[in-house]
Parts: sequence; structure tokens; C-alpha cells
Amino acid sequence: MPAFKAPVISDTGSLPGPRQPIFFRHDVHAGQDRVPCMYCHYSAAISSEPGIPALQTCFGCHLMIGGSTPSHEAEIQKVRDAWSNSKPPEWVRIHTLPGFVHFPHLRHIKALGSGSCGTCHGDVARMPQVYQAAPLTMGWCTNCHMQKQVTRDCLVCHY
Repeated sequence: MPAFKAPVISDTGSLPGPRQPIFFRHDVHAGQDRVPCMYCHYSAAISSEPGIPALQTCFGCHLMIGGSTPSHEAEIQKVRDAWSNSKPPEWVRIHTLPGFVHFPHLRHIKALGSGSCGTCHGDVARMPQVYQAAPLTMGWCTNCHMQKQVTRDCLVCHY
């Protein structure tokens, strides 16, 4: 199977999803370079609220790794500048749930495996700019629980 090559993108305004302070290319990292989701989002396996990776996670690689194009290098420079200034980027949250709903990532990873992120997040490895691919509504989640024949007890998500 030929390796995936991320497309060259010059205008993020035409992409679905919110613009971020740094144009982080999931299609480059997770798709082209095959970095597993859990490498950066490791806290999803140990926390109910995984959040966004710390800047030091990015800098762990990009201390030495530069960009393959001038636009990639410019975005990586933003990571380096944020690190130097001790000022992490203010990322725009993409996947949101109402405050009365809890999604324990740890339980889902244990049940479905660490490669199951796309079930809810979509094919992020092909997304230049991440967007919410699934509605993440109660009906959508309940349908998945019925298909997998797992609990539909209200207190699993509403506590």
C-alpha cells in the first residue's frame, strides 16, 4: 500500500473546522508520518478528561525536527516561539459536550482499543484541520452503545 502523502494547503480558510493559533496538520502527523494518536494524546488512556497535549509534547519532537516546506517551518517556528516565551497556544476546542455529559476516554480506550479514536473523532489522519465529524448527540452515542451491546444506563454518562 503506498504511503499517504498530505496535500499542500495554502489557505486554511477553506477547510472545515475552526482556525487554530498554529496550523497543526493531523494529516501530516497522524496520516503521512503515522504518529499514533496516543503518542500526543497519551492522557486519554489515563484521564477522563484528556484535554489538549502540552506544548512540551510538540517540542519534544520539534526541538530537532523542522518543516518540509516553508509554511510547515513557519508553523513549527510558532511552536518554538511559544516554548521560548513559556506561552502555550490558546487552542480552540473542537469536540465539546454539554456540562452534564461525561465521556470517559479511559473506559472507551480499554473497551475498544487505542486505535478506536476515529469512532468518535472521524478519520483525523486525513484531516488537514480537525473538525467535529460526528454529531456526538445522545442519540448518536446511544446508537453506538446499542450496536456494541454495552450499557445504556443513564449514570454511565450523566453524573
